Amino acid sequence: MNIMWWNGGSDDQLTVGGVAYPLKVRRHARSRAFRLSVDPGKGEIRLGLPTGASLRKAIQWACQQTDWLERQLTAVPATILLAPGAVFPLEGLNIRIDWSPTLPRRVQRHEDRLQLGGPEEAVGPRTLRWLRELARQTLVNETAAYAEPWGLKPGQITMGDPRSRWGSCASNGNIRYSWRLICAPVFVRQATVAHEVAHLAHMDHGPAFHARHAEIYGGDPLPARRWLRENGAMLHRISI
Repeated sequence: MNIMWWNGGSDDQLTVGGVAYPLKVRRHARSRAFRLSVDPGKGEIRLGLPTGASLRKAIQWACQQTDWLERQLTAVPATILLAPGAVFPLEGLNIRIDWSPTLPRRVQRHEDRLQLGGPEEAVGPRTLRWLRELARQTLVNETAAYAEPWGLKPGQITMGDPRSRWGSCASNGNIRYSWRLICAPVFVRQATVAHEVAHLAHMDHGPAFHARHAEIYGGDPLPARRWLRENGAMLHRISI
């Protein structure tokens, strides 16, 4: 493994198998040893070390973890850039971005294509805004549809882009979703919505919660959880 790193900068890198990956160094007061991990969503390597430890020694130690790093990085999904000609998942389907400067600027979906015009450099940001708005409308509507039959009343519903969870429900009933759920298959998104709606009745993850989750969803939510566990990193690789 070849190493390139710059002390204290944001451009620190490790080169593994001829490919340079971002290296994020974090010091932890409670750490007793060096620790390596790979963030599959960002495609970056993370190096943790005790507060007073030598960074150079930590880098040297990382050099000895070549086999492990290569195995972990091989499993990292490729980045999906929202650009002209790109194919990305939307509700579990593969959608192609068709761009032409002569097309209307407004994003329009036609079966397995998104069509839009305007400046080429604006395709990514405008497609992302369209996806986030579609996610907001869809998730707001589905939350209401799952909650109403059970007499449950959600609070404010918002979109975010968290790394560690797909949805969250606060004690006041406010629900926050990852906009990336719109890219997952419909059954995955709906099982996640049912999960957060179930928290309006049970804030814990006890047996009563799981029973209510399955009732609200109308089926077994485990396949949806399994799908996110196996494919969630791919959703986090959608970028502009």
